[in-house]
Amino acid sequence: MRFDVLTLFPDLFESYLSQSLLKLAIQRGLVSVKLWNFRDWATGKRKSVDDKPYGGGPGMLIMCPPVFDAIEAIQPDAEQPGQLVMLTPQGRKLDQKLVEELAQHKRLLLLCGRYEGFDDRIRQGLQPLEVSVGDFICNGGEVPAMLMIDAIIRLIPGVLGDETSHKYESFSESGLLEYPQFTRPREFRGMTVPEVLLNGNHAEIQRWQDQQSLQRTQERRGDLVPPVVDDKDKKPKRQRRSKMRRDPGSPES
Repeated sequence: MRFDVLTLFPDLFESYLSQSLLKLAIQRGLVSVKLWNFRDWATGKRKSVDDKPYGGGPGMLIMCPPVFDAIEAIQPDAEQPGQLVMLTPQGRKLDQKLVEELAQHKRLLLLCGRYEGFDDRIRQGLQPLEVSVGDFICNGGEVPAMLMIDAIIRLIPGVLGDETSHKYESFSESGLLEYPQFTRPREFRGMTVPEVLLNGNHAEIQRWQDQQSLQRTQERRGDLVPPVVDDKDKKPKRQRRSKMRRDPGSPES
């Protein structure tokens, strides 16, 4: 999968691209990230990319010409023009469902704003998918773009060491929060691992995990719990996992 990041500050991504799973995914050829600077398409003596808004108001807006010119130059750089995404607090809120939709694309072009945002004609003319990472304001679209890339690459086959791990995480197939997990030691400062996780009975473990997942979701994110259907024949059934996670090891003696 290819990501094209259009920004005024490409240097912000250098450290991010050299770390952890993303670095390995790039080395394996599973993911490609191209960085583009709007300033490379700026014209005039000052090479300006921003200007004051008409009608007054604080701050500066990113101008249309460098953005349109950049997109028109970059899209032919690959076989597919790709899905254009604008990072904006006014967009569709990013959630796991949207992450899964975006992961189906072969190429994404991410528009990162700065200052007071983009001239609205960029939105009108390019018609990007507008995406928000939450109801808050960042200094620019770069950190939201990193967040989006991080969430999407986890769904690309071969990126994660365990191909099934993302299926059991919060907000994934069941739509619920993930159950609590534990590793060694069995006891730490008076806190112990639940006995059910140590008995080796996978049916009981799965039942406990399902119960804990539902309980945790009800307590913390009740909005994620599906409504109860009265008709017995239409009661929603949670999909059972066909494969258990590998245990970290046999119980300590």
